[in-house]
Amino acid sequence: MGDEHAEVVRLLWGPHPQPKRGPRPALDLDRIARAGIEIADAEGLADVSMQRVAERLGVTKMALYRYVPGKAELVALMVEGAIGAFPMEATPRGDWREQLEDWARRLFAAFHRHPWSLDATVGVRIPGPGELSWMERAISALDGTGLSGAERMDAAVLLVSHVRGITQQARAAGPSSNPEAQLGAVLAELMRVHGERFPALTEAFASAARTGGQDQAWEFGLQRILDGLAVLIDRRTH
Repeated sequence: MGDEHAEVVRLLWGPHPQPKRGPRPALDLDRIARAGIEIADAEGLADVSMQRVAERLGVTKMALYRYVPGKAELVALMVEGAIGAFPMEATPRGDWREQLEDWARRLFAAFHRHPWSLDATVGVRIPGPGELSWMERAISALDGTGLSGAERMDAAVLLVSHVRGITQQARAAGPSSNPEAQLGAVLAELMRVHGERFPALTEAFASAARTGGQDQAWEFGLQRILDGLAVLIDRRTH
């Protein structure tokens, strides 16, 4: 583990010794993370800073540095606090498909509650135990399916990518907008004017309008990913 990640590992995974200098501790990592989450939820990740978090908590920035050395570590704590651990149940319900569908919907809801976490969970970084519990749950749902460990991890990554993509589109469109409907309306007008250049696309739009099959990218994509996994699992088990 490189030195650049050592502090994130300590903050996310412990141990967490109390500061040795200064007055009796008035803060803890959970409170600090919650303050950062509240700012990010209201204003976006770019507006989160050590100074803003310190002000929200009623302490000096130097006092905050006794717990968290910088913004990178603060954001790591925020992600862990916002996404949280997968809500484990005593006994998983249903077969692998039902479990993964439930898992994807829960992750979609988590990203939707905290859209800034999309920006905070890219690139090379250290995940916390809560975040890793989501991957653990998805991979364990595929136990006994005949898929290799690598295939199970790839399946989880594929589902995460779908969740992230749809959430990203929703965020770009705004909190009260339907991004697929907005894009569909624009494209439909373009096809009305320029349809002779794109006959297949024009017919697809017309068909979607007749059947009400438009604006279903989230559900359609989720079910097709699960269908593909079902085909692969069938090959492995027969």
